[in-house]
Amino acid sequence: MAFLWAVACLALASTVSGCGVPTISPSVHYSERIINGQNAVSGSWPWQVSLQTRSGSHFCGGSLINENWVVTAAHCEFNPYSHVVVLGEYNLNSNTESVQVKTVTKAITNPSWNAYTLNDITLLKLSSPAQLGPRVSPICLAPANLALPTNLQCVTTGWGRTNTNSQALAARLQQVTLPLISQSQCMQYWGNRITSSMLCAGGVGASSCQGDSGGPLVYQNGNVWTLIGIVSWGNSNCNVHTPAIYTRVSQFRSWIDYVVAQG
Repeated sequence: MAFLWAVACLALASTVSGCGVPTISPSVHYSERIINGQNAVSGSWPWQVSLQTRSGSHFCGGSLINENWVVTAAHCEFNPYSHVVVLGEYNLNSNTESVQVKTVTKAITNPSWNAYTLNDITLLKLSSPAQLGPRVSPICLAPANLALPTNLQCVTTGWGRTNTNSQALAARLQQVTLPLISQSQCMQYWGNRITSSMLCAGGVGASSCQGDSGGPLVYQNGNVWTLIGIVSWGNSNCNVHTPAIYTRVSQFRSWIDYVVAQG
């Protein structure tokens, strides 16, 4: 199985009050890359969470979608008994950031998830509501059946590897801009592994990588950011000339709404 990551793609926002508008503005120039790293502005992606072991080791990303729920990738295999969600993180090596560390009461994986068709999405219910503020706030979710144009400029964020020659994770949150590519173009790289529940982005000199999995792919419409993808898989050596694959959030919007409504 190839790799899994996290991305934020500038997204067509579904207008939910109070989501997708960072208090601290991101600095996006559409030239950053996570491989060969570009630091994000601290606090500018307030929905980005770090999934960690209880001893504090980051292993995947995720996105806060409301004060009680986080969305991530199923392949991250979050275990409520041994893992936690950390909100408001920027520098993984800092002990002075005012982060919120949350245990999880439910980890609900999409029932159609498997290693072949993927459908790579899991919802995490926090044990207590996130305290929302300038550095912690939710991302808007793509509406069902959202049509996204090819070459839409998106952003992905995460603490994944920044160098193809090193297994080390980034200390500070990284960001990269990537264009969406068409399904037919993506299949030139990946063949019939590509399904309608996936988005392809990148292949133009930047990539997400291991450690970014589960994180956001977002895009911006006006001043509102929308979650359109979840870092899922890609080339095992994070080749910057091969597009990476993201779970297509719009395909799972009704399932997300159903799970969240059930509480």
